Amino acid sequence: MLDIEKIYKDSGALLEGHFLLSSGKHSPNYLQSAKVLENPKLAEKLAQELAKQIKDYPLEVDTVCSPAIGGLLAGYELARALGVRFIFTERKDGEMTLRRGFEVSPGEKILICEDIITTGGSAMEAAQEVEKRGAQIIGFAALANRGICTRVGSNLDRKNECKLPKNLPFFALEDFNFPIYTEDECPMCKEGSKPIKPGSRGN
Repeated sequence: MLDIEKIYKDSGALLEGHFLLSSGKHSPNYLQSAKVLENPKLAEKLAQELAKQIKDYPLEVDTVCSPAIGGLLAGYELARALGVRFIFTERKDGEMTLRRGFEVSPGEKILICEDIITTGGSAMEAAQEVEKRGAQIIGFAALANRGICTRVGSNLDRKNECKLPKNLPFFALEDFNFPIYTEDECPMCKEGSKPIKPGSRGN
């Protein structure tokens, strides 16, 4: 069994400070999965571990789809580990869109994959984009779960902010249940600190 927290720490991917998350909330911790995924062998190993969970569930997958940019490397490696094709959605004029000639078939079983799931907002945007084209969303996956949604095999309670559907499985390698605050509640803001956003949309 891989020690995911140690892998993130050793890769310099578990950051401490004052961060603005994609959800708009603040946290003293940030997971920068790009630092983990810059090592191809490690990315392959993590994806194989995630694929094992999915196969053991079991879940039949035709295609893995990721929202760009954060989910691209994780999704591609997961598709490779599962032996299925990979597609991605990307933002155009603020809307998550399927472009670049990608198409889906009616009833095609699609697993949405992110590097990290916080509330699942971007994952749901990608899911809705392929679903409206006739595909079937069968589950969600991520390397890491920020502890708002409940993954398969975890006893963490689902929080109200979780946007993933309750009736579909969510797979992840580890829960990182860090403190998360709204801007009004954030103790670091009250101390005069300004949040930074090291993720793909902010940097």
